[in-house]
Amino acid sequence: MRTLAQMLAGRVHYAWVVAGVIFLVLLAAVGVRATPSVLIVPLERAFGWSRGTISFAISLNIVLYGLVGPFAAALMQQLGIRRTVLLALTLISVSVASSTWMTAPWQLVLSWGLAVGLGTGVTALVLGATIVNRWFAKQQGLVMGIITASTATGQLVFLPMLAAVAESAGWQWVAWIAALAIAAMIPAVALLVPESPAAIGLAPYGAAADDIAAATARANPIGVAMATLGRASRSGGFWLLFASFFVCGASTNGLIGTHLISYCVDHGIPEVQGASLLAAMGIFDLVGTTASGWLSDRFDSRRLLFWYYGLRGLALIYLPYSGFSLYGLSIFAVFYGLDWIATVPPTVRLTTELFGKADAPIIFGWLLAGHQLGAGVTAFEAGVLRSVLGAYLVPVLISGGLCLIAALLVLRIGRGRAGGIAPVPA
Repeated sequence: MRTLAQMLAGRVHYAWVVAGVIFLVLLAAVGVRATPSVLIVPLERAFGWSRGTISFAISLNIVLYGLVGPFAAALMQQLGIRRTVLLALTLISVSVASSTWMTAPWQLVLSWGLAVGLGTGVTALVLGATIVNRWFAKQQGLVMGIITASTATGQLVFLPMLAAVAESAGWQWVAWIAALAIAAMIPAVALLVPESPAAIGLAPYGAAADDIAAATARANPIGVAMATLGRASRSGGFWLLFASFFVCGASTNGLIGTHLISYCVDHGIPEVQGASLLAAMGIFDLVGTTASGWLSDRFDSRRLLFWYYGLRGLALIYLPYSGFSLYGLSIFAVFYGLDWIATVPPTVRLTTELFGKADAPIIFGWLLAGHQLGAGVTAFEAGVLRSVLGAYLVPVLISGGLCLIAALLVLRIGRGRAGGIAPVPA
């Protein structure tokens, strides 16, 4: 690592190498996170499990993915980024590979629900926020936008291929591909990700050459996460961010990310084409999220979030009335895709502005917990309502309405009594 950093000296800051590796880690993790949406129909056919049963495992995965976030951020501060991420990648790879032998619903819950949820919770956006805060003093919004765009790229790379594999070779091969993709990231992290710029004698990108941060004092990660939550919970701004991110998760991972493929199947669209629609949205999200990071460095994040949530709500309300034609779905893919994960860079920036750089990664982890709580509730709720009502109309309209409410809430973040708290020094 020192040799590579020295080779790049004067050409590119090593922070960009670390950001690139983390982009790939999140991309592979997103591929695993998106895989259950491809497996819903194949598992339903292979084992006769109900969509509600499968959705329960997925919702557990989604909720744990978020709940692990703040503790993962604290653990990275105490145990180290590299060791924490390596443990998580190993857990994901082993649990996904072992799922190829499952024969009962509880094994689905244990592997794809519990183990994958815990592992991907570490390799989530909270990892990106930690890297950005530790390695970059400038262009944080842009870098967070690029790293967040791995979500879109992961869908683009994995979903159409996995859907085709599930259709032609069976769901077990889908699991093997996902496990190998994660395993490939283990040596990359071990060899290329130092703990901090100081570990290789550098200052963060954009900081003064002599600005080398001191090591973080050791403490109990659970205590650190809970203490940070205690400070943040006294702020109205935290709860407004939490509520808006809850809606973000409900309207993305929980609804579209989990159920769009089966929603398309309900309208006579094959799984591969449904997965291709998600991938197409991923292309637009790659553009939209990167642009959102650039915009969040220059404009009021509250106003950005107002437009993002408002337009997403309108796109969801439009979806059931699109006719599921090529033209109708194309319009949805463009507007929803540009907006999918665009909320993350301005949310991270607002979190840093309100609570300070030291606490921001852990507090963002708690916000991500709210995001995934909303996603998990909606993934389960949409599956149950689909089983009871025979259609996805009601859950789609619920999520669209929540987005319009969130668009109004975000304008109050950091205003008057809804403001933040005094940042706690590192």
